[in-house]
Amino acid sequence: MAKWNKSVGYDLDALIEMNEEKTIAEIFNEDGEVYFRKVEATILKWFKEKKKYVVATGGGTACFQENMDWMKKEAVVIWLDESVDVLVQRLSKEKAHRPLIAHLSDIELKAFLEQKLVERHPFYKQAHYRLTSDQINESGLKKLIKNHAS
Repeated sequence: MAKWNKSVGYDLDALIEMNEEKTIAEIFNEDGEVYFRKVEATILKWFKEKKKYVVATGGGTACFQENMDWMKKEAVVIWLDESVDVLVQRLSKEKAHRPLIAHLSDIELKAFLEQKLVERHPFYKQAHYRLTSDQINESGLKKLIKNHAS
């Protein structure tokens, strides 16, 4: 039986900001989204050499640069499937740091997120596992990892 081992956690956006010495907003404004997505894919692939880790990616990561194919090959991909209302509540506080939504009202944000989820669903559904709001907790993740390792 597999034991629960704590992994090292990383935030992909934070790594991009450290590497580029710019905020995500500055990268989008100065270099554009295409450049950001290339950097994102490059830094994501740094993890090929690591053994145990958890990487939090942005919502678009899986949709560009063949990232989903790479992640499925190299790791266990978990789709954290939150409701649009939860995402609006969470993201409305972070708009200034997120270039794609910085200028949106909360009503526009909800419509934007609904559209993005439709566009991104073909990528998200490729994840090895999907956890819904009621499953996104430590015990749900432990159970998933234990079952995956078996």
